[in-house]
Amino acid sequence: MPKIQVEVSARHCHLSKNDLEKLFGKGYKLTVLKKVSQPGQFSANEEIKIIGSKGELKLRVVGPIREKTQVELPVTDCYRFLGIEPVLRVSGDIKGTPGAVLVGPKGRVEIKEGVIVAQRHLHVSDKEAKDLKVKNGDLVSVKIKGVRGLTFDQVIVRAGKEHKKSFQIDTDEGNACGWRPGLEGELII
Repeated sequence: MPKIQVEVSARHCHLSKNDLEKLFGKGYKLTVLKKVSQPGQFSANEEIKIIGSKGELKLRVVGPIREKTQVELPVTDCYRFLGIEPVLRVSGDIKGTPGAVLVGPKGRVEIKEGVIVAQRHLHVSDKEAKDLKVKNGDLVSVKIKGVRGLTFDQVIVRAGKEHKKSFQIDTDEGNACGWRPGLEGELII
């Protein structure tokens, strides 16, 4: 079975150009804190707050800017800290999802939709997808071994030329499987 690097994606947000300027000021550009595994993407130095009916949390901004603002949270953050009903979605599919108030150093934005729990997913380049005999949108499983080992089902394949092979889960899922840096899983097709 092919080995896949397992990565945990902590709570974060992607901002549209319009919302970035409302939160940080006209003409503002994100600054790179560190690159992430997916080519062209980065954790930004910038953080904002998200406010729900129960409370608020800090969110790291992930760049570059996107067409639409999207917040990605684990289920625990939705229920315990924010009072937002969690909705599981593939990243980018925000229609009909909950909204929230976002606050930055220069202003605030109320998004009407865009708060999601990201469906666990496997990023692969087009070549990696061909080698693994999977295609964009396929559902696969990833098996994690160890004292908290488990098998993640319903893993959606996200294939494209701008992707690099990695299995991405949120912090709740990372805690469930005993994630640690360097953890690999076995792809089950």
